[in-house]
Amino acid sequence: MTTTAVRPSAPLLAAACAAALILTGCSSSSSSPDSGGSSPSETAASGGGTTIVIRNFAFTPAGLTVAPGTKITVLNKDSTAHTATAAKGDAFDTGTIAPGKSATFTAPRTKGVYDYICTIHQFMKAKLTVS
Repeated sequence: MTTTAVRPSAPLLAAACAAALILTGCSSSSSSPDSGGSSPSETAASGGGTTIVIRNFAFTPAGLTVAPGTKITVLNKDSTAHTATAAKGDAFDTGTIAPGKSATFTAPRTKGVYDYICTIHQFMKAKLTVS
């Protein structure tokens, strides 16, 4: 019996690698609300950076907690352009992110709660907590 190795096509391999990276980058550990930890909508980031995903005209997670100076990538998985912009002041602004693209910003060094919006669709709102 002869065994023939099957090599995946380049697009299939690329899709599998992309899926693995997304799953790795989006995974987080959180404790249950009963144990006094963060709720599922808040994720603590540890120095290496974290990702906010825009999908269906919403930021996910809607509440994110990070350390000062954390690199945050905003991935637009919607069919239209969006921004992630501090609602007050100039703490951060990704600029316009085209569909399927991403932008990265650095969390403020000053601890506090930063409301942010999409300046194109101002009903899109979320919170970034720097602690």
